[in-house]
Amino acid sequence: MAATTTRQAPAARGVLYVHSAPAALCPHVEWATGRALGTAVNFDWARQPVLKGSQRAEFYWEGDRGTGAAIASALLGWEQLRFEVTEDAGLGADGGRWLHTPELGIFYAQTDTAGNIVIPEDRVRYAMEAAGTNALDLHRELRLVLGQAWDDELEPFRHASDMNAVVWLHEVG
Repeated sequence: MAATTTRQAPAARGVLYVHSAPAALCPHVEWATGRALGTAVNFDWARQPVLKGSQRAEFYWEGDRGTGAAIASALLGWEQLRFEVTEDAGLGADGGRWLHTPELGIFYAQTDTAGNIVIPEDRVRYAMEAAGTNALDLHRELRLVLGQAWDDELEPFRHASDMNAVVWLHEVG
């Protein structure tokens, strides 16, 4: 009797947005991402109009839980890279969002099934305690925990992707 194998659906999926990369770095970004995914990948690179001489790409991935963190970790070595990695929440598992800019470094936040950042209760309590009765300090603390500085810096780069095609990677591994 022949054994049959059933291919299970990927445990996680998400998107890698390379908002800006020097052209010479693009093959290295593909290699690092492919290594994190366990398979070779090729991106459809486009000129990034916000930063002269840079390229941008979007790549939809599927893989095991934790792949988003693996991709973000693989890309941290290049300081001139601006990127964003998302990993969708799944059944019994939180999602995640990693943002990186040369000026700010890396930011991570847990996300819910709608992609909203989830702020843990202890972090909200800390923000309230640190701010005391000062509303401006509370506002500053909450902007910090939401990664507002990263969003502010990446927003012009995100607009460049509004008209680009989507490429899904199926059957990783």
